[in-house]
Amino acid sequence: MKNLLFIFSIASCAFSVISCKSNQLDADTKSEYIANTVHSCEQGNVRITTDFPSGRMGECKLIALNEYEITLIPEGTPINSSPWYAFKVAAEERTSIKINMLVQGDKHRYPPKVSANGKTWKLQPYKMAGEELVVHIEASNESTYIAGQEIIDNQYYIDWAQDLSKKYDVTHTILGQSTQGKPIYKIESKQQDNNEWLVIFGRQHPPEVTGALALFPFTETLLSTTELSKKYKDRFNILIIPNINPDGIELGNWRFNANNIDLNRDWQNFSQVETQQIDQYLEQLVDQGQKIKFAIDFHSTRHDVFYTMPVDYGVEAPYFVIHWLKSLDELMPNFDVVMEPGNTPNNGVSKQYFADKFGIHAITYEMGDNTDRYKIIDIANKAANTLMESMLSSTNHNIE
Repeated sequence: MKNLLFIFSIASCAFSVISCKSNQLDADTKSEYIANTVHSCEQGNVRITTDFPSGRMGECKLIALNEYEITLIPEGTPINSSPWYAFKVAAEERTSIKINMLVQGDKHRYPPKVSANGKTWKLQPYKMAGEELVVHIEASNESTYIAGQEIIDNQYYIDWAQDLSKKYDVTHTILGQSTQGKPIYKIESKQQDNNEWLVIFGRQHPPEVTGALALFPFTETLLSTTELSKKYKDRFNILIIPNINPDGIELGNWRFNANNIDLNRDWQNFSQVETQQIDQYLEQLVDQGQKIKFAIDFHSTRHDVFYTMPVDYGVEAPYFVIHWLKSLDELMPNFDVVMEPGNTPNNGVSKQYFADKFGIHAITYEMGDNTDRYKIIDIANKAANTLMESMLSSTNHNIE
């Protein structure tokens, strides 16, 4: 049996960032950002555009015949190092073009992917020339999408949830509205006699697509019609809020919501309507005699890791997460389950919020940016099944 991997550290952030602070842009910085964020770059018969949801460039200019330079510009600073880009390339006649991408004040994180339809993606060959990421594209009158990760936009979540509603006994309703008035949806599986809840969050940070790619199969396994799932849903209610930051996704932001605030640093101050409304909804459940038992927040970082609360923090059933993830580790001989306990009391991350407000364990479930997509699905399916088994095996309705 392989050893379960632990990284014991008490860090100031839940994952690697340039800075853990998020702030409003001052007026001059915001004006410069808006001025330098372009929606199209057209020279001759070639068009590079961002006129679609999640589309994002920065500065774009022609530097030689059929050669372009794109500078990626964040929506604010300081900011997590997650330079997002998504644009389309087309030409009136087939043309070979070269694109050099730079990141303002940062380095590249996401290797380019291409798609002919915005749905099916593959890695695009590229090379690094110093800090520049260089790609060659055959442009034609059929647009080619180029993005840092697969594009999962707001409509994708709506279509996915509606499909769930057709397959399973769940509700898909609006919990609240974002800063820009976009709906924030919740999906619920509940029985009238149940009063214990599993809560699932997703997409607080727009570019963290592998977290979404894990959330989808994880949720579908929980909601399925297997005997295990039926037993689980007979005891536990499930609340899924899969897309907490629809404004950031629409804008193609690196990190923030429409107010340039990191939502996963706002679970203490509740300065944003997104976190306010979710907190109020969870409070309503508790006021009605419901119990939040466990919470999972799906994210992405540079490697696969599960950020947890320390066992000595004082949450109920302190060893539950270790038992669950150990069972997952034993089930996957070719995947090392890495747990990194941490306590960040003034950082405003969601797992700390659940621990401090509800006295429960919560984890940040992180999938690596470049983790194989089929492996993400396999991990998620097994993680959901082992979680259900672990929660159901608890006695007297107390997770131990």
